[in-house]
Amino acid sequence: MKKIVLFCICLISFWTACSKKSDNNNSGNNGNTDPGGDSAPVETNRPNTNYAPAFPGQTRVKGVKTASSYRGNVITSALNAPWGIASLPDGRLLIAEKAGTMRIVSTSGTVGNAITGIPSVNSAGQGGLLGLCIDPQFGSNRMIYWVFAENVNGGTVTAVAKGRLADNGSSIEGATVIYRANPPANSTLHYGGRIVFDQTGNLLVSTGERSSLSTRPLAQSVTTALGKIVRITTNGQPAPGNPSFSGSGALPELYSTGHRNPQGIVLHPTTGELWLSEHGPRGGDEINRVRPGLNYGWPTITYGIEYSGQTIGNGIQQQNGMEQPVYYWDPVISPSGITFYKGNRVPEWENNLFVCALSGQHIARLVIENNRVTGEERLLSQENQRFRDITQGTDGALYAVTDQGRLYKIDRQ
Repeated sequence: MKKIVLFCICLISFWTACSKKSDNNNSGNNGNTDPGGDSAPVETNRPNTNYAPAFPGQTRVKGVKTASSYRGNVITSALNAPWGIASLPDGRLLIAEKAGTMRIVSTSGTVGNAITGIPSVNSAGQGGLLGLCIDPQFGSNRMIYWVFAENVNGGTVTAVAKGRLADNGSSIEGATVIYRANPPANSTLHYGGRIVFDQTGNLLVSTGERSSLSTRPLAQSVTTALGKIVRITTNGQPAPGNPSFSGSGALPELYSTGHRNPQGIVLHPTTGELWLSEHGPRGGDEINRVRPGLNYGWPTITYGIEYSGQTIGNGIQQQNGMEQPVYYWDPVISPSGITFYKGNRVPEWENNLFVCALSGQHIARLVIENNRVTGEERLLSQENQRFRDITQGTDGALYAVTDQGRLYKIDRQ
């Protein structure tokens, strides 16, 4: 009888331990998940439209699950609306906060003081201190580059600045605005705001079309820098080798056109090609593989509709001379910062694209084969956070920030 009682107690203890849920500071999986065979798409809500995709797998691909054990830990909750994150060579993280500050944060969660010497920003609406990146030669020159919403005559612009991070990390020395995406607009929306170095040592910068009905068409105009990817030197000049766009007065800094509000850009670790995440309207969030000289369609073609429910323009999704997104979401997830995973700490993540979702409140993992999305997973959805930006640290782990002020480390268990 005693043996039976003891067996029952052990069995109850086992099931109790298995049923315990992770808290916000320690979430992930236990390595016993489905390794990712054919399964239903992760999106189960009805789309806003009955638009048909241009090719199979352009939306709602099969759901997959990470088989390896991984964990997402909250390192700190002490940040103030972080918008951009970059990994420093010593392993620490440089983080931009929307209100106009930068801070250095250790991977153990120690948050440094606000870095001084940064030009003032307009933080109203979707503005503020936005994306940032460090110079490939940071070890010798300590230069950093960032994007911000700047007040100018006529409204605000998406601006790019650079400066040297002081040896003690407390200030930015010689901060200089090197580029402004003109024309100014009386809007505090759709700044774009990401920046990355390409393989030639030049800068690729995403700009938004500033949202209003009057500025929206400028995404198609080659005489403005709104709704574009621009490619500039570290001094803010048009970079050598930029594509030529037809039309009188085409700006020499243009790299691609027809974007709405691109808040994530990254180079593919194998091909070096530029990938981009872009906010759609009501439906039609996009992932694009951006190639020089091409037109990505907004607002002429889109898989979304107006917030009122009306069609946008002629309500078309395809047109000759305009590129299709690699992938799109309807309803939206509001994609922001993105990064490719490199390394084998979580083996099946190699070369997968990780996408921060704001309204979706998760990190989307996209499996990509031959430039097509073949699987989708939602990570950390139980955290109820608006994920804003993500990067991979020198230790191989992913680090993500949220609008609510958290910094997550995502790595194998």
